[in-house]
Amino acid sequence: MELPELLDACLRGDELAWEALVRRYQGRILGLTTGYVGNGEDARDLAQEIFVKIYRHLSSCRGAESFEAWMLQVGRSTCLDHLRRRKVRPPAQDLPAEELRDLADSAASGEERARMNARRRLVQRALSHLDVTHREILVLRDIEGLGFEEIAAVLQVPVGTAKSRSHRARLALAEKIVEWTHPDGSAKGAA
Repeated sequence: MELPELLDACLRGDELAWEALVRRYQGRILGLTTGYVGNGEDARDLAQEIFVKIYRHLSSCRGAESFEAWMLQVGRSTCLDHLRRRKVRPPAQDLPAEELRDLADSAASGEERARMNARRRLVQRALSHLDVTHREILVLRDIEGLGFEEIAAVLQVPVGTAKSRSHRARLALAEKIVEWTHPDGSAKGAA
């Protein structure tokens, strides 16, 4: 079912359509929440909270063409509210082993996979040490794969601001990675 018909069915109270909508976007919302809070259980709870808000406020969405940006804006606001309530930065932690298994290239040797996993852990650790503004732009751009126009709509900023924030966030991430990397390319101990 195409998104406009799916949204119309959801607005009419069709439970199967709602289930289909959730299934279609649950991975994206979970990726967003994981980018903000880092913890698997917290991310899943937050994803459920986001879907409840989407369900309650679906009638305020302006249509299928703006649904994804609207949905991500609801998700972003919910994540930021969660972080404010907890008044803590997301904990610095590596990706769980079960998630790393799915990311590994099956053609790579054991040594190559170990190097790739170490790089992923280093990037995840560096990402978790960035401020929320930098982390969210990297999540939206590089994990969610949004374009600058979509990011600008989600963050409610001009496109130029989204681009400059992305540039600054990439520089901040690179600085953390360089700070935590030995000259031979291996990761230094936990910071």
